[in-house]
Amino acid sequence: MDGEQRPLNETMPMAERFFNTTGPVVAEDHYRIPPLGRLDLDEVLRLIDTKRYFVLHAPRQTGKTSALLALRDLLNERGAYRCVYTNVEPGQTARGDVAAGMRTVLAELSEEALIALGDGFLDQNWERTLARGGPHGALRQTLRRWCLNDPKPLVLLIDEIDTLVGDTLISVLRQLRAGYVDRPRAFPQSVVLCGVRDVRDYRIHSESAGEIITGGSAFNIKAKSLRLGDFDEADTRALLGQHTEETGQAFTDGALAAAWDQSRGQPWLVNALAYQACFENKTGRDRSRAIDGEAVMDAREALVLARQTHLHKLADQLQEERVRRVIEPVLSGGDGTDRVNPDDVEYVRDLGLLARSGPRRIANPIYREVIPRELMYPDEDMILHEPAWYVKPDGDLDMDGLLKGFQGFFREHSEHWIERFQYKEAGPQLLLQAFLQRIVNGGGRIEREYALGRRRTDLLLVWPPVRPGAAADPGTPARRHVVECKILRGGLDATIREGVAQTLDYMDRCRAESGHLVVFDRDGSKPWDEKLYRRGESLDGRAVAVWGA
Repeated sequence: MDGEQRPLNETMPMAERFFNTTGPVVAEDHYRIPPLGRLDLDEVLRLIDTKRYFVLHAPRQTGKTSALLALRDLLNERGAYRCVYTNVEPGQTARGDVAAGMRTVLAELSEEALIALGDGFLDQNWERTLARGGPHGALRQTLRRWCLNDPKPLVLLIDEIDTLVGDTLISVLRQLRAGYVDRPRAFPQSVVLCGVRDVRDYRIHSESAGEIITGGSAFNIKAKSLRLGDFDEADTRALLGQHTEETGQAFTDGALAAAWDQSRGQPWLVNALAYQACFENKTGRDRSRAIDGEAVMDAREALVLARQTHLHKLADQLQEERVRRVIEPVLSGGDGTDRVNPDDVEYVRDLGLLARSGPRRIANPIYREVIPRELMYPDEDMILHEPAWYVKPDGDLDMDGLLKGFQGFFREHSEHWIERFQYKEAGPQLLLQAFLQRIVNGGGRIEREYALGRRRTDLLLVWPPVRPGAAADPGTPARRHVVECKILRGGLDATIREGVAQTLDYMDRCRAESGHLVVFDRDGSKPWDEKLYRRGESLDGRAVAVWGA
């Protein structure tokens, strides 16, 4: 039928569904976990039925908007309420200009009312209300007149609320608070504020008042804060299983385990790993070939190297002083005795950087990889050592040469480099990781373990041996080398004894063939000749090379 027109009654073939990494999920297009199944729906409906105003928050790209849209559709389908979703992020560019911000917020709301309800009341009236009531009263008056125009109670879902800035955000919150007493006849029955942060964490700079206004004071009618959680392991397996069911392409047990372990259920990461492995990777597009654990790890490395927007945004969050106070002791492997404001810790958990519970630790291995790389990304290209300098004739890494090269680099550059770091306490560990990353980028990868209270940072260098001038042999297993770094605290011998035992333990867990312990001495009064050394240590007949820096 080449060149012939397709009959009008002949349906086009359905496109293959895929793993979604951009925007809300669409059931016809994307593999998905049902969004409302990830909420405590009974609790949400109870809050709406009892006329409560509440917060739904979660880190970026976890499915908040998908959940709100599904809730809107459910409420409108059931018919007891009319429900409208609106995204106020377009008002962000107004910043503290309340008039411009309110015009954008009301225009967006009127468009959404037309889309969701076919209701043109706002479209016909909001501009007149804004002109009459002014920007500091227009939202309240518009919502009042809209509610009075229809006896069916209104539920309003406001997405990206914390993207609004300054006096614009303050005005929106205060107008909602002012109208609260008129609900449900003359104001929304229930309002859901959705964003990355809980409203209690808002620190809003009011240009008009010349002071910081907290979200809790501007919106003190909040009944509850709900947090949208990550996938659990069963969700992760179920999502990947949808691809297998529809295409026949299997994920091995190792792949399923790696996808869960690397992402810890962060929804964007789960989808991005699977999309990279099954759609971006040319080999993975062959549906007759199973996706194995190594394909998932290759996908991880591809995502990190590409500095995908989701991962790159972590760098912006790391610059916040509240975040630095919490994350820096984790990066440096501090002993947990630092005094950190609990509100700051909760704030960083809400951003998704830390695990939701337990001791302070990075939320998942991919973030654990990305955070030090983002902190050192501008400096990595300034390390003028080439990977080829540290590859042996058999294709393996020359670990002794590599760490000796680091000692020389650290002696020459550490003082002025670390001094300009924002994360100074973790400076030695970050500099070592940047140096190793510069070399390993030539073909391998680094896996990292660090957490508060560990008093060390563990690095696993995974290197597929390639002889100079030869192509990689996919059948040759990668070489695995452990580098553990510790800060000298107390006596050197005791630090080394503890470090050697920890290095050997990590080697066992990683099935590594060599182990190296780097001990950083931060005593500025000691000469470099005393700080720099290499000595061999052993425990139970097993060797570890110890390097001073």
